[in-house]
Amino acid sequence: MFRKQILIALSCCSLLAFPTFAQNSEQYGSGLKLNLNPEGNKYVRFLVWSQIWARYNQNNPGTLVNGSPSQSSMDFGARRLRLLTYAQISPRYMIVTHFGINNQTFTNGGGSGSTGTGGYGQGKKPQLFFHDAYNEFAIVPAKKPVTGQTNTFTLSLGAGLHYFNGVSRQSSASTISFMMIDATIFNWPTIEMSDQFARQFGLFIKGNAAKLHYQFSINKPFATNLVPKDSANIAVDNNGESEASYAGYVDYQFLDQESNFLPYRVGTYLGSKRVFNIGAGFYHQANGTRSSNALGVVEKHPINLFGVDVFADLPVGDKSKGMAVTAYGVYYNYNFGPNYLRTSGTMNTGTADPNFPAADKVLEGPGNARALMGTGSIYYAEAGFLLPKFSTKLRLQPIASYAYKNFEALRAGGSFFDVGCNLFIDAHNAKITAQYASRPLYDAGTKLLKDRKGELIVQFQVAL
Repeated sequence: MFRKQILIALSCCSLLAFPTFAQNSEQYGSGLKLNLNPEGNKYVRFLVWSQIWARYNQNNPGTLVNGSPSQSSMDFGARRLRLLTYAQISPRYMIVTHFGINNQTFTNGGGSGSTGTGGYGQGKKPQLFFHDAYNEFAIVPAKKPVTGQTNTFTLSLGAGLHYFNGVSRQSSASTISFMMIDATIFNWPTIEMSDQFARQFGLFIKGNAAKLHYQFSINKPFATNLVPKDSANIAVDNNGESEASYAGYVDYQFLDQESNFLPYRVGTYLGSKRVFNIGAGFYHQANGTRSSNALGVVEKHPINLFGVDVFADLPVGDKSKGMAVTAYGVYYNYNFGPNYLRTSGTMNTGTADPNFPAADKVLEGPGNARALMGTGSIYYAEAGFLLPKFSTKLRLQPIASYAYKNFEALRAGGSFFDVGCNLFIDAHNAKITAQYASRPLYDAGTKLLKDRKGELIVQFQVAL
């Protein structure tokens, strides 16, 4: 069955075939932009994108879908529906807002209080919310205001709900230009716990010193209050009156320089740039978690997270064929406190069957949940190859990724595999991605590897 699903995923990418040289379509130009003066340096710009998923999932043991036992399920849903707008009326000042919805399925993702059946039934009428909302002032802008010469050192200061994160490149990933179908999610280590969809309120600085690019922030994490299990020595998110968090990421860009105008890091340039970067980052919050030790005494623990990564995106071979290779590798060292572990599944439509035999349960829980992140280490790599062009529009890019997670709370490391293909209809502005994922499952009692399950996803993306 697994072989058949992998073949289906790869076949989805070969159904069509036609080149775009750049990360965005050549027809896109400056996009949806409203100029406020004849020179075009005072403006408001809009970006709109939609990512719709079609999925087939092998559910974890003990899964109910809308109350019915389910070994596998198929669904369609909205992974992301977003609108981003930013305005600049001087070379120094900018405001950014970004809102939308995520993860709406036929069973969940709806608005607050949407349950049962009817007009506000489960999964219906999701609520828009802000992802980013920040102001930014360029203390040392990219160009000197009088002469127009480029500054080799730049510095900007910003405040608000922002995405200038620490730890790794992918912690500030652009959701439009992913190479794989989606983020790993463990690249956002505090997601939906002490942050709002990978954002916190605070202050940040960003800029570059020649080829060294940097971003640092001090934030106020959102409150968490999970209660630690008595005498279990398992850390949970509970930060009390939360102390400030500190985060940063720097990378040295050896070849072409990437823009840091907005925080969103590109996943693949499709051969339009020659990029080779090495980076490192961190995140720290004192007293971010709590546990109850063997004596029943509650202890507080800092959250200390570190990452080191490398990114390359390079044209290869005959220029007329437009081929390119993209590769990314990262090592994460995460410490959330003793035996901390989070399990989660993206757009998970499953719930736990209370009557399922305890001996057959898996640690991850129902649906497509997996051991996501925890205290320990994660090694992750992804790569893609943009095939030679053979028409004037469409491009194919086979892709693959591998993650190895070794967590303190588990008695064995686990390997996660993904393989698929991007069909670029018009660069990242219109693309279809098919990807098959294989995940390990752990026995709920022994915490040893028990089984594997798979998930096939086809994504339809349009970004304007």
